Amino acid sequence: MFTNKKFFINMLVVTMMFFLSTGASAMMKTMTLKKDPAIVIAAFGTTTKAMVTFDFFEEQLRNDLPEKYRNYRIEWAFTSEIVRERANRKFKKAGIDKRFRSLAQVVSDLEDEGYRKIVVQPLHIFPGIEYESVLRMVEGLRDTFQDFDLRIKVGQPLLTHWEDMETTVESLKESLLAPEEGCNILVAHGTGESENGANITYLGLERIVNVYYPNVFIGTVEGIQSRTEALKRARLCNPRRIRFVPFMFVAGDHIMNDIMGQEPGDDGELSWALEMKKEGFEVEAPSVKFRGKAYYKGLGFYTEIDRIFVNSIVRTLKKFER
Repeated sequence: MFTNKKFFINMLVVTMMFFLSTGASAMMKTMTLKKDPAIVIAAFGTTTKAMVTFDFFEEQLRNDLPEKYRNYRIEWAFTSEIVRERANRKFKKAGIDKRFRSLAQVVSDLEDEGYRKIVVQPLHIFPGIEYESVLRMVEGLRDTFQDFDLRIKVGQPLLTHWEDMETTVESLKESLLAPEEGCNILVAHGTGESENGANITYLGLERIVNVYYPNVFIGTVEGIQSRTEALKRARLCNPRRIRFVPFMFVAGDHIMNDIMGQEPGDDGELSWALEMKKEGFEVEAPSVKFRGKAYYKGLGFYTEIDRIFVNSIVRTLKKFER
């Protein structure tokens, strides 16, 4: 009888401790949930020194955000698996305590820390294949975390609206040669998929550029506005001077090698600059100084262009306030 009573009391204590600990755990979980959203900047990424463009952008983002958003958590995600692997190997070899993480890793970590509202802002220029990939990733993450009440909203690429395209084109003026100085080629990435909707944006960009600047042509690494077409038009330029203007957020590997490379590639192919140099043209690309060093000037180094991305983030944050 005594033994049974003692057993009963012990079981009661264990049961009470269980419920108390469960309640405390639930309270702690409730207390750790974050009220404010987190901001995730999603970029393709680069392993070149041009990655400082991301630092420039984040500095401007923190300064340009409305005051009520300035203390929000900002994280970076890099969507290219190859870039992540190469960058992380470089960081490890150099003893740098830094890692490029995927969008899934960043979102998962934020959810684990108690964030239930996340804004993902891609740094894509065109609403093309890479942007569509981010949308699919986010949809998959929503499904994965649907039982955790995790809400994810995605901002828009740079050239989503014609008005922003005109602002972007106007912002480039400071980097362009005047007609009496020579010609300019805006170098974009392009898309090899003919049916992709981004091609409409590329052609729309070309139309607006032609309206604003008589001596500016568009060429893409892959796409409808080809290298051949752009250089053919540039050959008619007088004086014989060409400025290659990066139309990519980061002026990384494509600009450094495919466009401005000073040596032929392993296959013997010349860069755009070398091809035109051989024909007697003076070639150059706009640069910018940041933290005491010079870099090719990608779109991420233009404050007015960065502000378009910041405005997209603000619009998306406001959706959580409705």
